[in-house]
Amino acid sequence: MAAGEIAHAERAHALLSASGSHRWLHCPPSARLEETLPDSESEAAKRGTLAHEISELKLRKAFTDQMPTRTYNAALKKFKAHELYEPVMEDHTNAYLDYVQKVVHSFPSPPFVAIERKVDYSDYAPEGFGTSDCIIVGSRQLHVIDYKNGQGVPVPAEDNPQMKLYALGALKAFSLSFPIETVHLAIVQPKVWEQPSEWSLSAADLLAWGESIKPIAMQAFKGEGSFVVGSHCGFCRAKEKCRVRVESLLSLETIVPKKPPLISWEEVADALRRGEGIVSWYNSIKTLALAEVLKGTELPGWKAVEGRGTREYADLDAAFAHLKDKGIDEAVLYERRPLTPPALEKVLEKKVYKELLEEPGHVIKRSGAPTLAPADDKRPAVTNQVKPEDVFSTPPEQS
Repeated sequence: MAAGEIAHAERAHALLSASGSHRWLHCPPSARLEETLPDSESEAAKRGTLAHEISELKLRKAFTDQMPTRTYNAALKKFKAHELYEPVMEDHTNAYLDYVQKVVHSFPSPPFVAIERKVDYSDYAPEGFGTSDCIIVGSRQLHVIDYKNGQGVPVPAEDNPQMKLYALGALKAFSLSFPIETVHLAIVQPKVWEQPSEWSLSAADLLAWGESIKPIAMQAFKGEGSFVVGSHCGFCRAKEKCRVRVESLLSLETIVPKKPPLISWEEVADALRRGEGIVSWYNSIKTLALAEVLKGTELPGWKAVEGRGTREYADLDAAFAHLKDKGIDEAVLYERRPLTPPALEKVLEKKVYKELLEEPGHVIKRSGAPTLAPADDKRPAVTNQVKPEDVFSTPPEQS
């Protein structure tokens, strides 16, 4: 079964999926609520599936399959012909392969390697199963490694419930054949992390965590418990219309009757948190409502209208040739602008970009201006005691 098919199978059949565990562990009834809603796959998700299929191919050739070079090249060529393929995928999936090779070569003797392995963690979450990208076992060590293609949300390995569920499934599958004392979790997310995010814990601690989530998982399976609003709502299919979330976002009970007339900084912090959620929710519900109105559903006080149109050349070459025939200088028709370092990194691929530009010192890295972020953000905090005039005078990083 191809990687994309495996991922689809997990979404279709595992109510308590590992990938959704951050939600159902915080908000147990959300699992059954999501089950009632359609699941649509975004273009970014499809692109991620393609990147996973490429990485799977590379790992299978390197570790598990006797794959002739000609067969490998033909398969890779087919992936590169896909409409969603990006050249940077080659660099990123190579980084993933390099990391797995580094882990494998760290063992004193060749370890056991499993690629795209279906794991069963139903001992802890009813009917729970998922597919782990890469599992490596040997020398009393278990490594569970995940590749993530996204860049919008950084996903750290530390205390990651998805990775811990995969590890519980791997323990169940391999602990009888391989004594395991230590579990290492790693997430390779090249668009976010310069180096893979890593975290380790003992097998005993992992098993204890598994026991601790059993009551929550059972609540989630039964659709019981309380709806809880938080950052875990971000990828929930019910996030636009969930009544508890909407009421929490729009409720003013805790901020209206404030005295004295100026709100405190604690209240400012709460307003910032609420405002961020409201903006995100408003944009999502507006998109959802438009799709519904276009189907013919009546939305009192609203209607769908034609937005601002666009203009494009019927035939660019013919249009410019016509302009030049009419005496328009060709220099007027084009702009010549240098590519920014991030754009060149995509064109050249990360390794070549670093060798030709960063290492010789042709690119200067500057810190960005201070910005507010939630307290659990992984970046270190800064204050104006660290030369604020220097920080604020730094030009924003080009993107």
